[in-house]
Amino acid sequence: MKVTFLGTGTSQGIPIIGSDHPVCKSNNPKDRRLRSSVLINWDNYNFVIDCGPDFRIQMLNSNCSKIDAIIYTHEHSDHVAGLDDIRPFFFNQGKIPIYAHKRVLNELKKRFYYIFDENYSYPGSPKVIENIISSNFNINNKEIIPIDALHRDLQIFGYRFEKFAYLTDVKTIEDKEINKLNNLDVLVVNALRIEHHYSHFNLDQALEFIKIVKPKKAYLTHISHMLGFHDEVQKILPENVFLAYDGLEITI
Repeated sequence: MKVTFLGTGTSQGIPIIGSDHPVCKSNNPKDRRLRSSVLINWDNYNFVIDCGPDFRIQMLNSNCSKIDAIIYTHEHSDHVAGLDDIRPFFFNQGKIPIYAHKRVLNELKKRFYYIFDENYSYPGSPKVIENIISSNFNINNKEIIPIDALHRDLQIFGYRFEKFAYLTDVKTIEDKEINKLNNLDVLVVNALRIEHHYSHFNLDQALEFIKIVKPKKAYLTHISHMLGFHDEVQKILPENVFLAYDGLEITI
């Protein structure tokens, strides 16, 4: 399994428009972050987790020519706003399967009604195959385990793929869900900034969560400029914890 970090930034990305913050002015490419998403290549199947406003450039940057499914964590714009840009895949492949909580699918139908309406006949409109997530599910005989968590008071899903798990926008998670994360080779989890935040793990909370889960390696994502410079933050992390960055590829 190969995982490509398509984006590792928070909702505004880095740099933020109009910001004079030093991290936003950094010349280090690792400090430039598109909205959070990953591409998982698993036995020649391509799964994308989240499809945010940077989806088009992320697909170009990764040289991705097909997607077998899009899996959603939740409905916030930085995770869903790029859905219309699946058009080239639709033209080449036909309807694209998408997987999400029923609530998220209902929200997508409001924002992208023309994608879900079979009677909408504009020839440039892509179409999807809807799949509601409520428990463990399979794509092409690959089992995927949803991990229930809260983004403040909004229910969200993280996902486990064999020895790899991806969680973003997490603030709280119950013990029974943490137990689904035993014996991981790689955990990806959000770490927004140094200071406390009302709906995201900050760095200390993310590191404490990693201690509880005990993966062999962990990568931090959904990072804001307020976490600091990539190279400086990496120096203070435990030896098995790494800041993810856009374009990073790992093999599990």
